[in-house]
Amino acid sequence: MDVSNMGHRDYAVWASLTAEELARECEVQVFRASGPGGQGVNTTDSAVRMRHVPSGIVVTARESRSQFQNRASCLRKLKAELERRARPPKQRKPTKPSKAAKARRLANKRHRAQVKACRRRPGAEE
Repeated sequence: MDVSNMGHRDYAVWASLTAEELARECEVQVFRASGPGGQGVNTTDSAVRMRHVPSGIVVTARESRSQFQNRASCLRKLKAELERRARPPKQRKPTKPSKAAKARRLANKRHRAQVKACRRRPGAEE
């Protein structure tokens, strides 16, 4: 599926899937996490990166020392991102500036012009 043509309805379909169904649509990579944790982090492939193949969304989890917990965390993050993208965009309403706003803008322009006119040398009228 072309990622550029996806709308919120496509994401809504994926957001409604169960964790198991969502996991089946993902490519999983495990790797060694960097950062604090010492020997426990340096020796085990506990960090998990999941890529949801149909949508191309990539999430990573390295919070836990357990690969199983990191997989579950990735699925939660992926589900949250799909739900966020599934929300329909807000409808935009065209608006016009009010009469008062127009008057304020013009008054501000007149005032600015007067301030600048006061900076000129006397007799430099054109």
